[in-house]
Amino acid sequence: MSELLLPVSQQLLSPGGLDLDALPALLGELAGPGIDAADLYFQSQVSESWVLEDGIVKEGSFHLDQGVGARAQSGEKTGFAYSNAITGEALRQAAQAARSIARSGQSGRVQAFTGASVTRLYAADNPLEVIDRAAKVELLKCVDAATRSLDPRIKQVTVSLAGAWEHILIAASDGSLGADVRPLVRFNVSVIVEQNGRRERGGHGGGGRTDYRFFLDEERAMGYAREAVR
Repeated sequence: MSELLLPVSQQLLSPGGLDLDALPALLGELAGPGIDAADLYFQSQVSESWVLEDGIVKEGSFHLDQGVGARAQSGEKTGFAYSNAITGEALRQAAQAARSIARSGQSGRVQAFTGASVTRLYAADNPLEVIDRAAKVELLKCVDAATRSLDPRIKQVTVSLAGAWEHILIAASDGSLGADVRPLVRFNVSVIVEQNGRRERGGHGGGGRTDYRFFLDEERAMGYAREAVR
């Protein structure tokens, strides 16, 4: 069984008093006579963004989003329901709503779960926490100052940093059970250059499913700055 199932289920299910053993009964509420397939899709995401403009932090945001989607299929008809709360009662209501849209019926049986053994693709660390807030702001300021030193014609520099950490759990009536943890980070540099009354804008950036240390390696963030100026 996937090594991700336990940590992901603890992240998504435990706060609402649920665990993996509770999912068959909840799927049973969703599946039933006349329902060809049913599944539950759990997801949570924490994300943040930082924007530095002209050496000043102009924007900082942090978001936490989570919820569960229930889907029931009957022939060509599909019923969907969604809940922001991941609790037993909320899941039962979502399951009943999705099933009633697709086709009314009694609770059905769900095949025993089998989790595929998969290789973890990304690091387990929360990408938002590998460096603290002070270090994030310092990185933005350093890149801002270094970018300005590249060309005296630069009139404005905007540097941004963003990251997200996502947990996903999918359980289906056919017995399939899967989990994933997905980090995502991005760094962008934008410049405005002026010469002889003419202004031009350039920008560059990059990122990936890793953490903020990616931008410190090999001065990668400054590589974006040089390309933006070019």
